Amino acid sequence: MTETAPALPTLGTIEMAREGRLLRITLNRPDALNAVNLQLHDDLAEAMWFAQIDTGSDVIVLTGAGRAFSAGGDLDHIEHNARNPHLFDHETRVAKRIVSTLLDIDKPVICRMNGHAVGLGATLALLCDVIFAAEGAKIGDPHVGLGLVAGDGGAVIWAQRIGLTRAKEYLLTGDLLTAAKAAEIGLVNHCVSLDELDERVDAFCAKLLNGATVAIRATKILTNLELKRLATALMDAGIAYESVSVRSADHLEGIQALKEKRKPHFTGR
Repeated sequence: MTETAPALPTLGTIEMAREGRLLRITLNRPDALNAVNLQLHDDLAEAMWFAQIDTGSDVIVLTGAGRAFSAGGDLDHIEHNARNPHLFDHETRVAKRIVSTLLDIDKPVICRMNGHAVGLGATLALLCDVIFAAEGAKIGDPHVGLGLVAGDGGAVIWAQRIGLTRAKEYLLTGDLLTAAKAAEIGLVNHCVSLDELDERVDAFCAKLLNGATVAIRATKILTNLELKRLATALMDAGIAYESVSVRSADHLEGIQALKEKRKPHFTGR
């Protein structure tokens, strides 16, 4: 007897849909370029947990609605946390849950990077197994540009994709890369035209869906073991350091500079 697949959850900022044995997860704040506010942060944890246990799917596609994959943290939300840093403590627990659950999912997770992936958005994309990025999209982790430590997963995954020296270059500067440059150095798997993006993603997913599911899942588990070890070793320290930086004067200055569209004047405090 065929097992009945569980009902998809209803989430305020994420759309979930099945297409056969494929589960599509779409970040759905298009007017805000899918920037992560408190609700999207919490919804991400719920969506990843469901994807992990969903018996109705064998492959997952993670993407964004509209023009962006995710433009990182919502600025109003970031400022609210900076002025009420105790609220950040809730997000530290959720951030750990997002990263650990995404790494625990044994199904292939394919990123359809339809636009910019910044900050936490970049981390989400990079923790996927295979990334197809649209030409014109940019990816980067500019935590330091806001006076923050890249503690929510960037320190775990960047070096695993492009090596320690390159990872340091981009994490210490916060510079964004074009999709073409990211593909050239191996940060993402493929850079394709936006017109081709769906065709390429769909073809790759079909190949996986027609493959040996048990073998594919077990191979993913094996290849993620080292990533999970690193995440276990680094996430607590990373979140602790980021929690300290949330309370810094430089963080408030970084927020103000971004609001005023000027360069920040950091003082090291």
